[in-house]
Amino acid sequence: MRACVGLLYLLVHVLARARGQYDLCKSLVSTDEGAVWEHYACQPKAQAMKEYMRIHVEPPGVTCGNPPERFCTLENPYLCSDECDASNPDLAHPPQLMQDRERSGLITYWQTVTWRRYPEPLQANISLSWNKTLELTDDIQITFEYGRPTVMVLEKSLNFGRTWQPFQYYADDCVDAFKMAPRRARDLTAANVTHVICTEQYSRWVGSKNEKVVRFEVRSRFTIFAGPRLLNMEGLYTRMESMKGLRDFFMFTNLRLRLLRPALGGTYVQRDNLMKYFYAISNVEVLCKCTYHRFLCHDDVSLSLSDCECNGHSNRCSYINFLNIVTCVSCKHNTRGQNCEHCRMGFYKNTSAEPDDENVCIECNCNTMGSLHDRCNGTGFCQCKEGTTGVKCDDCLPGYYWKQGCFPNVCDDELLLCQNGGTCVQNQRCSCTPDFKGVLCQQSRCDGGKKCNGASALTLSLALLLCPLLATLLGSAAS
Repeated sequence: MRACVGLLYLLVHVLARARGQYDLCKSLVSTDEGAVWEHYACQPKAQAMKEYMRIHVEPPGVTCGNPPERFCTLENPYLCSDECDASNPDLAHPPQLMQDRERSGLITYWQTVTWRRYPEPLQANISLSWNKTLELTDDIQITFEYGRPTVMVLEKSLNFGRTWQPFQYYADDCVDAFKMAPRRARDLTAANVTHVICTEQYSRWVGSKNEKVVRFEVRSRFTIFAGPRLLNMEGLYTRMESMKGLRDFFMFTNLRLRLLRPALGGTYVQRDNLMKYFYAISNVEVLCKCTYHRFLCHDDVSLSLSDCECNGHSNRCSYINFLNIVTCVSCKHNTRGQNCEHCRMGFYKNTSAEPDDENVCIECNCNTMGSLHDRCNGTGFCQCKEGTTGVKCDDCLPGYYWKQGCFPNVCDDELLLCQNGGTCVQNQRCSCTPDFKGVLCQQSRCDGGKKCNGASALTLSLALLLCPLLATLLGSAAS
């Protein structure tokens, strides 16, 4: 009996694992009846995306080191012995140090120029791209050295950087910086979980060594649906599918940090020492939990219509790993291309139609007899065979006749005259008199030693002799 129960439990366990995309996890919990296993859906394993991100920093020249300069720290504002020099690898602080693997406890970081041009704002934009659509399933963590910014905005893009929207605002005074009341992610509810908030939690001065990390809290938002220990992940995933806008809130193609004011050390800007004000970032962690794929984060899933950018001709995209591009799938209305922006072979672009018009591609409709193939150029002209002309290759050039295609004229009434009394039949052949042959009736049938028709030859000879005499008589009669 015990073996039967065990087998039944194993069967239920297997069925539960096969039921969906979620693994089955368990934890030991205490109850009135003793310790029991509590089963729940696991969170998929998170994958760090920082090694694959592309970093772009602007404006040009905001990275320190060119020219070399010295800088201080907020804790030791008058000990300015540190130097940034782009020409020296040991003293350079380029953007790629935000994503490198730090070894032997050595912290590497990207750093900006100091605020030597105060009161002109010291601002920098850091754009991060992956050329694919990702879905956040864990906190974004940005580690700052020498103090966190007092004002910053985290933005996201869903269309590869063409447009941006705020993800979260950060400030030491949200009302002063953004005219927003300060809030924390942990105070959000199911009704406002996708609201963009301003938080003061990461911007107030507590010392540059005590608190370095700025977060975009994903886990705090997840706990609203999955519980404080994130045990009910299946409930979260169900809500992701059913609650409008929830999944989209965590999706992006690009991220951008807008650094608007550096750390000030808890005081106002001190004009006598501006070398202690700058930005420095040592690490950016973006975790993607790959729900549908083991090693890739949403590389080949159906996206929303706005994400695909298919000009209205498809609502499905696919990530091509070896090319590292996102491309539209199953383009309709005779379109093709990464964004369904080109026409299929055998069609050409209707220049008077909008890119999302269903009739943006017009069929070439080339004449199959007169054209080399069914394709045309951008203006609809087909490529014709020899002797053929016309937009669709359905006419013949002079010197050619049409017979399921254009062929050179055998005869005509101008240059290729039928001889010896022959007549041209539809430019295709000469109809010769009985005594002549050849393409143009140019050859006598008497040639080659063959016996000729004597009566016909005599008649022709008499006609040739009588013609001058007849002409003379007609002339005399007329006078």
